[in-house]
Amino acid sequence: MKVAIRYESAVVDPDGHVAGHDAGATLVRRLLRVFPGALVVGAGPRRHAGFDVLPLEFVDGSDTVVITMDVLDSVSVWETLRRTCDEPKVMNFVWWSTSQNRHRVERSALALSCALFPTFANSERTAAEVRELVAFWTVPQLAEKARVAWVNLGIRLEHVQPRRETSVPVVLYPAIYLSERKQPQLFLDVVARVARRTPIRVEARLHESHLISDDAMALSRHEWAWVGPLTATREDYWHALARTTAFLATASEESYGLEYIEALVAGAVGVFPDRPWVHAILPPGYPFVYRTPFEAEEMLLRAVTEPDVCRKELDEVAGGDFVEWLRARHDDDAFERAIAERVEEWFGPVAHL
Repeated sequence: MKVAIRYESAVVDPDGHVAGHDAGATLVRRLLRVFPGALVVGAGPRRHAGFDVLPLEFVDGSDTVVITMDVLDSVSVWETLRRTCDEPKVMNFVWWSTSQNRHRVERSALALSCALFPTFANSERTAAEVRELVAFWTVPQLAEKARVAWVNLGIRLEHVQPRRETSVPVVLYPAIYLSERKQPQLFLDVVARVARRTPIRVEARLHESHLISDDAMALSRHEWAWVGPLTATREDYWHALARTTAFLATASEESYGLEYIEALVAGAVGVFPDRPWVHAILPPGYPFVYRTPFEAEEMLLRAVTEPDVCRKELDEVAGGDFVEWLRARHDDDAFERAIAERVEEWFGPVAHL
């Protein structure tokens, strides 16, 4: 059995690499590591050093599992493959929070897709959301047979770099988008108040589509803020995290929280909203969880003025070493093993080319 990866937004650069720093592009690269020789579904055909790009119409559905990250399109993927084989093999990969699909058509389409095809989710919370959608929006005959599995995405621990402290504390905007769900205005309000009380440098590295947004412009007007493009390489990204003092999370919902975990493992002190997605990734009793903007301000002020004391508090709640607690629960080796095992369980042994 072979594997094909479908992510409509995937871009392959002239050097034959999947380009981009967004979560989707990162996950495509991960899947290519998990399944050596896998195809990438896209405009082509084209041959690259580590993988081939092939239009969906050219994929042999009789011996290829199509892992689709565009889950709402799974039925159309199946229909395309069905033209050349009797039983297409389609697997969903839900890697975002289903709460962003608000319209009843989107939610019912997502539920139907996850009821019809085996579904792998990026966290326990996302898997629970999928099961709830399937139970609510589909008939019992489908819901009872739905196959849903999950594992935390985890991070590439070998990328972590030694910490480098800065003369002025660095506060990170921990996302690459300024979408409504991220609540960027709340972030700006809190960091502006902290900046009036102590010197800080706020850094926001944004996707190019958000660099010229009103929120980006509003942040960049402050002398203590820097707003710019994403880092050129993953090494540069981790280099920047190694000198980050703290970050303020303001998102109302996340499916997992990869960016936050990466920053925490790099040694930044994270200040989080009191939300279910936060408690799913942190140890019980995590001390920097706010319920009001005032609490967020006070916690962030502490994080930038006495970060070493804050890190000791994190070690205490983790039972000794907070970073090691994170490493044990968010290692991407577990993700790679789990998704490979599920593909073989659902579709049979995979050929590694």
